[in-house]
Amino acid sequence: MTKIKTAVIGAAGYTGGELLRLLVHHPSCELVYVHSNSQKGKTVSEVHPDLIGDCDLVFTGEVQTEGIDAVFLGLPHGQTKGFLEEHSFPETTVVIDLSTDFRDESNGFVYGLPEVNAEKIKIAKKIANPGCFATGIQLALAPAIAKGWVKDAVHISGTTGSTGAGKKLAETSHFSYRTGNLSVYKLFTHQHLKEIKQTFGQLNQGFDSELLFVPYRGNFSRGIWVTAYFPFEGTEEEAVQAYEEFYKDAAFTHVSKKDIDLKQAVNTNKCIVYVQKEAGQLVVYSAIDNLLKGASGQAVQNYNLAFGMDQRMGLNLKSIAF
Repeated sequence: MTKIKTAVIGAAGYTGGELLRLLVHHPSCELVYVHSNSQKGKTVSEVHPDLIGDCDLVFTGEVQTEGIDAVFLGLPHGQTKGFLEEHSFPETTVVIDLSTDFRDESNGFVYGLPEVNAEKIKIAKKIANPGCFATGIQLALAPAIAKGWVKDAVHISGTTGSTGAGKKLAETSHFSYRTGNLSVYKLFTHQHLKEIKQTFGQLNQGFDSELLFVPYRGNFSRGIWVTAYFPFEGTEEEAVQAYEEFYKDAAFTHVSKKDIDLKQAVNTNKCIVYVQKEAGQLVVYSAIDNLLKGASGQAVQNYNLAFGMDQRMGLNLKSIAF
C-alpha cells in the first residue's frame, strides 16, 4: 500500500506531540520529517520521551515542500499566514492548519468540523482545524441550531484541562496554581466564539442569538466539559431524536441515553453528548479530549477524510477507563 508522505511543522508542543503519537502508528502515514525551530537537532524522543522506540526522526529547522502529500501546521496562532507566504507547498499537498489563522475559511481553507463539513473536507486541499472549546460547544448545540430551536441567548460554560493552555509555562498553568483550584478567563470574549458563530450561521442563516460563554480553567490535565442550555418548548424525547438523527453518520460523536462523565471521552477522539429537559430549558452536555477531538485527533480525522480513508483510521485509542 502506498503511504502518504507527511510532515509536521511545529511539533514540539502538546498538540504537536499528540499528533506525532497518532501519526507514527497510523497505518497509511509515512512521517517524512518533523520541524521545530526551538528543538532542531534533537531526536523526537528527547522532546517527547514517551515516543522512545516509536520514532527515530530528528527535529529539523529546514522546510521541505516538494514530495510531501500532507503537512500539518502546529505553529503558534498568528504565525501560519506568514509561514505559508514564505513556504509554498504544491497545490496537490493537503495542508491541515491547527491554528486560528484560517478558521474564517479565508485563503481557500475549509473549516474542518467533520460532523458539519465532511463532504467539503473530502475534496479540500486546505483544512482549518477547529479550536478545542469551539468543537465541544458546536457539537453540543449544532442540532438545536439547525432545527431553529435557539431563539434567545444561549448560556454556556466550559471547563478545560491545563494542556489546553499549551506547553509554555504561565502562572495560570503552573501546578501550584491549578491544583485544587478553579478560575474563569475571557468571560464572554473567548476567541473561539467567532468560529462557532460562523458555523451556526451556516447551519441556520437566521441565527443571531448571543452566546454567553463562561470558560473555566480546570484542575486536571486533559479534557473539556461543556454545559449549554436555552428555553425549549418541545419534549426531551423530541430533542434526543433530533440529536440522534443529526449525528447518525458521525464517526465519533455519540448521543448517550444516560448521564455522562468526562473520563468517557478522555484518551479518545469522541465527543459524547447528553441531552435533558429541565425547568423549561433544554440542557446539553458534551465531553471531549481537548488534545484529541479538540486538536490533533480531529486533525487526523480530517487527514483521513481528505485522503479517502475511514475516518477512524489510526484513531481507535481508548485503553483505560480510570
